[in-house]
Amino acid sequence: MTEALADPGSVTVVIPCRDEADALPGVLAAIPPGYHALVVDNGSTDATAAVALARGARVVSEKRPGYGAAVQAGIAAASTELVAVLDGDGSMDPAELPGLVELVRAGADLAVGRRVPSQSGIWPWHARLGNRLIARRLRRKYGLPVHDIAAMRVSRRAAMLSLGPLHNRFGYPLELLVGAAGAGWRVVERDITYGPRTGGVSKVSGSWRGSLIATRDFLTVLR
Repeated sequence: MTEALADPGSVTVVIPCRDEADALPGVLAAIPPGYHALVVDNGSTDATAAVALARGARVVSEKRPGYGAAVQAGIAAASTELVAVLDGDGSMDPAELPGLVELVRAGADLAVGRRVPSQSGIWPWHARLGNRLIARRLRRKYGLPVHDIAAMRVSRRAAMLSLGPLHNRFGYPLELLVGAAGAGWRVVERDITYGPRTGGVSKVSGSWRGSLIATRDFLTVLR
């Protein structure tokens, strides 16, 4: 993982992080060869940035709080044609990114991962139910063939930037999908393995408060 990001054939993997120092080493170690990790430190109070730098990742800082703010800062900082986005909690395997990349190279405008739990109990029922209801709304209202608002996705950097500024908090993945539908993008979904986070605490499904904030953000996007 080097900082030579000018190769148009390579892929930048944007990893938005806040306090993910425990999980990040495993995530970075699994980044596929030829892919460039770009960690966005979103106000961490632990050693997230230091851990990322020590393992060869490029690090940018985004002071505005929020998942969407961090993702968009990473996309803006990338300089490869293709950009992938992956959570830094270890719940998804970076080795599955090439499958999504190939879908984009084959003609999709946006390839997204549909999370399939690797074991029971890792996806709280309230988070799973909310995700299912919103995905159904996306299919019926916007015609998007998706069953998840996944945190793993791949698209062309220029295309994502063309949608303009999107939601700065948890509503970002949802507003990206709504924007993709409005722009007439071809969106393709592929199953990915969803496992337990390997460190830290979830900012969404790890608490009722996080889930409620995420739901509020989702409703703001959908209304």
